[in-house]
Amino acid sequence: MTDSEVKAATSDSTAGKMIFQPILEDGVFRFDCSANDREAVYPSLSFINNKSRDVPVMSNKTPSYIPSFECRLGQQIVKLEFPAGTSFYGTGEVSGQLERTGKRVFTWNTDAWGYGPETTSLYQSHPWVLAVLPNGEALGILADTTRRCEIDLRTECRIQFISLPSFPVITFGPFSSPTAVLVSLSHAIGTVLMPPKWSLGYHQCRWSYDSQERVLEISRKFREKGIPCDVIWMDIDYMDGFRCFTFDKERFPDPKSLVKDLHNIGFKAIWMLDPGIKHEEGYFVYDSGSKHDVWIQKADGKPFVGDVWPGPCVFPDFTQSKARAWWANLVKDFISNGVDGIWNDMNEPAIFKTVTKTMPESNIHRGDNELGGCQNHAHYHNVYGMLMARSTYEGMGLADRRKRPFVLTRAGFIGSQRYAATWTGDNLSNWEHLQMSISMMLQLGLSGQPLSGPDIGGFAGNATPKLFGRWLGFGAMFPFCRGHSETGTIDHEPWSFGKECEEVCRLALKRRYRLIPHIYTLFYMAHTRGTPVATPAFFADPKDPNLRTLESCFLLGPLLVYSSIMPDLGSDKLQPLLPKGIWLSFDFDDSHPDLPALYLQGGYVIPFGPPHQHVGESNPSDDLTLIVALDEHGKAKGSLFEDDGDGYGFTEGEYLLTHYVAELESSVVTVKVSKTEGLWKRPNRRLHVQLLIGEGAMIDTWGNDGEDLQIEMPSEIEVSKLISSSKEHHRLRLESIKHIPDVEDGSGHKGGELSRTPIELANGDWSLKIVPWIGGRIISMVHLPSGSQWLHSRVEINGYEEYSGMEYRSAGCTEEYNVVQRDLEHAGEEESVLLEGDIGGGLVLQRQITIPKDNPKVLRIESSILARKVGAGSGGFSRLVCLRVHPTFSLLHPTETFVAFTSVDGTNQEVWPETGEKFYQGNLLPNGEWKLVDKCLGLVLINRFNVGEVYKCLIHWGARTVNLELWSEDRPVSKQSPLQIFHEYEVREI
Repeated sequence: MTDSEVKAATSDSTAGKMIFQPILEDGVFRFDCSANDREAVYPSLSFINNKSRDVPVMSNKTPSYIPSFECRLGQQIVKLEFPAGTSFYGTGEVSGQLERTGKRVFTWNTDAWGYGPETTSLYQSHPWVLAVLPNGEALGILADTTRRCEIDLRTECRIQFISLPSFPVITFGPFSSPTAVLVSLSHAIGTVLMPPKWSLGYHQCRWSYDSQERVLEISRKFREKGIPCDVIWMDIDYMDGFRCFTFDKERFPDPKSLVKDLHNIGFKAIWMLDPGIKHEEGYFVYDSGSKHDVWIQKADGKPFVGDVWPGPCVFPDFTQSKARAWWANLVKDFISNGVDGIWNDMNEPAIFKTVTKTMPESNIHRGDNELGGCQNHAHYHNVYGMLMARSTYEGMGLADRRKRPFVLTRAGFIGSQRYAATWTGDNLSNWEHLQMSISMMLQLGLSGQPLSGPDIGGFAGNATPKLFGRWLGFGAMFPFCRGHSETGTIDHEPWSFGKECEEVCRLALKRRYRLIPHIYTLFYMAHTRGTPVATPAFFADPKDPNLRTLESCFLLGPLLVYSSIMPDLGSDKLQPLLPKGIWLSFDFDDSHPDLPALYLQGGYVIPFGPPHQHVGESNPSDDLTLIVALDEHGKAKGSLFEDDGDGYGFTEGEYLLTHYVAELESSVVTVKVSKTEGLWKRPNRRLHVQLLIGEGAMIDTWGNDGEDLQIEMPSEIEVSKLISSSKEHHRLRLESIKHIPDVEDGSGHKGGELSRTPIELANGDWSLKIVPWIGGRIISMVHLPSGSQWLHSRVEINGYEEYSGMEYRSAGCTEEYNVVQRDLEHAGEEESVLLEGDIGGGLVLQRQITIPKDNPKVLRIESSILARKVGAGSGGFSRLVCLRVHPTFSLLHPTETFVAFTSVDGTNQEVWPETGEKFYQGNLLPNGEWKLVDKCLGLVLINRFNVGEVYKCLIHWGARTVNLELWSEDRPVSKQSPLQIFHEYEVREI
């Protein structure tokens, strides 16, 4: 056994309650399986200070929830049980629904181009769950392991972590609110970096703006069109043959001059750096790294070489301080070219031409002792991206200590917010991904990473005008706001989709720029106190269960952003579910169906600035606006943080933090400064106070910032008139605007005219009915000689279909198949139909149904998952998929029906309904066929299949139904390696 294997096998207990000790602060507990396990665990890479996890503190509190554990088959299984009504969140960068109950996540950083709502591993790992209890209190649970970890939330009110032993579990709380849990978590893992203010503007990116002329053309067009933007990004094509720290001499011959021109018009420039360094003698980065001996090694001690963009590459071992210092110094020199920020991509690490999409787990990292020492790649895989981001961050700091580094990383681990922002990876241009982008951004924030956002408009595929406008309308409110698209797609700049979409984008981004003083203040609070930036709506009232699953809205502090995620429903038609209390709507006289509705919570004041084209235009003497919403007691409060927008002067008092209050007394509202912090002198500027009074109506006054301002409240009759006038103004505005055209992708498909009509397939012994528009489902499968309908189906549910995963449907009930080919027996062909359904990520589910001419007693079905197009950055392989053939059969005589088969090992099996659900695999797999036997009918339905294509079989007995499922293995696919299951049905008399 290796040292790490010995260390992992030290547990002297196999099951029981975990032992605990208080750490960090009151209400935080560390749990271990045993005292020996406590001593055996590896150092924490999530905690900002290892000692705070390993040193107990004095506390009078005891934990409210104590995990149980079991060590079985080399795995440590930890379970926590919660009361009914508990809701789960967190789990980091994950797709799918906001409320996580019913989900299963595997923390294994994966290049997941084109992921779907049920993809179980994405680019980052956060073994963390936020549990919100029925009474509104909350508890956070961290499984502090860098190893692959399963987070199983499929059982209601239960959390289960499964990973290699030994790992501790840290609980935070229960505390009074979810925010209190996140603040406590930040004391352990650190707070988010303080972003430079310019990074909160809009970012424009594409793979790739392929020359410095094109970069300048795009940047100047933003200014000409008056669309706010602050940052332009350079993807890998700026490099010389994809060699990091180089520039293409023809397309980017003078990067310093380019950046100077960009700075002159108010743009910052961000450049990509990948971890793969071309294995090429004479290339200065490779030669330098080899001299310093910084490469990850294979088990035999030789540098590992894997293919990425430049071809054969070696990879820095960021677990070593000498490698991090070497990289940081390369970054320091790189910054001298005028680089304002750095983008770390492909750092899962992604490797081409391998089905795992990453390097072998047997590779060796010679890590520092404080990180865990020399370990194989399986131990450090999940933290590789975070350590690369840390090295890049430190290199930028070396280059100019007067500036805050800005790093964006694709891969990360819980704690990586200390070094970098993140985005949600290679998403798709469709409405499903627009919806997911909201919950994904929120889940990252609930896992300690508030500086995040999606590729607005979608990375892969072509956005439509309405999709892009709606996405940017909503995405303009995200903490990190960047548009990005893949090579080979249409242009995705705001003006690329017509005048109406361009105007929506302009309005949306002007909104964002007016909100930057508020967003910047939220980030200051997040950086200094650990409070969240964007949160789900239920944070306004954690006790309200109706708010816990809302996915079309979120909070920026007390500001609620509410939009429609349905293509045919604008925000003007919404009937939003608002948290209890006072919520007053407002806009910037820019209401539009494709822009979100904004609501301010009663009791709060938020600051706004002017709608500049870029952050650099603003200056301290600009007019300041305060939006005020009084609570039921006639009071409100809020804060504004101001500093230079960059650098670290704020840590030495060079800032101004103003606390404003408003109070109603005797029909007069007084707005004043209640307290200030910092050494900065208040700017000499005008203050505009807008007091919300309902339905978008407001009254206002002007004065000087720092002085008391008073607004006299109008009479009830006058308030009513103001509200009526505001509503009428809003109605007229909506009537006058031009809507974004409802133009969707007009590209046709072969056989498209057949896709909206039912298909009947009949010949020999079989008659089938198929509905292409609902998962291509077979809803009728009649055996003509006996008159038996074997399938249990209606149009809406069940029948025969395929899923593209182990636990979920991808091309299921609501998604459409296209009819690619139809052959008719009377036309001289075999009776057959070929169907395809797009399941995202360049993948299609394909099913060919045939009644062969040479054997009409048989019904043949060939199901496949094919890779039509997978991302170039994915190494030619898709996300992890499983082909799951899922037929539901009726049981006319449940007590007289059973499944029979002979296993691969020769044993005979009879399975009756009372057995419930059972899996069969390996030697217990049916040896090429299984039978559904109805003794009353005297018939048997035989299902034959290729054992080499089927990894396991599932029998699931329901209410008068049974599923006889065939599952492929679970793996990525390429164009050359599809998943397929060829099988057939035949009916015989007993």
